[in-house]
Amino acid sequence: MIWNLMIRGISQSEKPGEAIRMYSRMRQQELVGNNLTFIFIFKACARVSDVVCGQKAQACALKLGFESYMYVSNALIRMYSSCGDLGYAQKVFDEMHERDLVSWNSLICGYSQGNRYKEVLGLFEAMKITENVRADAVTVVKVFLACVQLGEWGIADCMVKYVEDNRVGVDVYLGNTMIDMYGRRGLPRLAREIFDRMRERNVVSWNAMINVYAKFGNLVDARKLFDRMLNRDVISWTSMITGYSQANQHAEAVSLFRKMMVANVRPDKVTVASVLSACAHAGSLDVGEAVHEYIRKHGVKTDVYVGNALIDMYCKCGVAEKALAVFQGMDKKDSVSWISVISGLVVNGFADYAHDFFSHMLKEGIRPTHSSFVGILLACAHAGLVDKGLEYFDSMEKVHGLIPEMKHCGCVVDLLGRSVKLQEAYEFVQNMPMVPDVIVWRILLGACQVHGNMV
Repeated sequence: MIWNLMIRGISQSEKPGEAIRMYSRMRQQELVGNNLTFIFIFKACARVSDVVCGQKAQACALKLGFESYMYVSNALIRMYSSCGDLGYAQKVFDEMHERDLVSWNSLICGYSQGNRYKEVLGLFEAMKITENVRADAVTVVKVFLACVQLGEWGIADCMVKYVEDNRVGVDVYLGNTMIDMYGRRGLPRLAREIFDRMRERNVVSWNAMINVYAKFGNLVDARKLFDRMLNRDVISWTSMITGYSQANQHAEAVSLFRKMMVANVRPDKVTVASVLSACAHAGSLDVGEAVHEYIRKHGVKTDVYVGNALIDMYCKCGVAEKALAVFQGMDKKDSVSWISVISGLVVNGFADYAHDFFSHMLKEGIRPTHSSFVGILLACAHAGLVDKGLEYFDSMEKVHGLIPEMKHCGCVVDLLGRSVKLQEAYEFVQNMPMVPDVIVWRILLGACQVHGNMV
């Protein structure tokens, strides 16, 4: 009894590995333990993912006849599932003479954690025909998660009916899962029904519902929920700020970020990237610079996306020098980083430098994209580099395997038009591989008007 109490207590502590060592000392004293001993030791092995020790304990349990105890087998299934050995977990499950809800849930949770979602659904179907077992909230959460991952919305709807017919208690975790499921399907009304029916909600519930509304552009209802929240975390603020930014309500995004700072909530990299995007579009250089300073001062974890957002913000606010400083200070750069700085240099009057950056990008082995070619073609147009621009255009398909799009053709027409090569521009439009759109014709006619050739 004393050994069991000690092993149990330590297995639930922050150092469950000590419980395994305690069990080893018990065995050294030629004590075998009882069924409870093995339940506790299997739980300890699960927490530290020590499948070898678990297998040794299983051998002892089998020798002593304890593996036939349902609770011991349940703990063993959980141990193997936690260690990722789902084949052994399934084998223990299959060999059980008696199973309860914990048996089924242990294996279902194991398959869910191993991303084997088809097995989750298959196991639940087998469970439904078992007379003495009925699913609870834990089971249903895992089935809903499997439906979301597999896109099995028909099964998800059947699960909603199962919950109602079997009066499964919708706790906060099941409720949150259902809100997320309906949100992913684009059904905010049904998500709200679940939210309103929940007797208990946590901050995740509120955030999930706000995110559903924001995702589909219903920022009025999202803001109403946000304002009703008594306790907001960084995700609450970020969901609203990102929603405003993606809906082009950039002033609202910047304003809410200011309130977030007053509330002394520390932003994360997602918040920072969203508010920088809003600053770029709204031209709020002062806020953008304040965000940049906050990042440096408080050590907010950044990545390439935050770096790209800073470059874009500084370029769109007309401070190309600071954009270059950010670019040069980035440990990791992707194609978007290069595109942003190249395009930024062009719009800020540094087209010659944009050409140098594009060449450097190719030397670095960064594969150019359609967007990067738009940037360099615009740079050539602004710098009057006709031959170089046409060379870049020809290299798109021949060298880089990129089929030119309408926007690239428009850049070439602009390139030729700015250099008063109007006949060549007209011939280019006539020979385009696609039907010119109104923008291409507008560029050509604009060039003709500027240079007084309206014949």
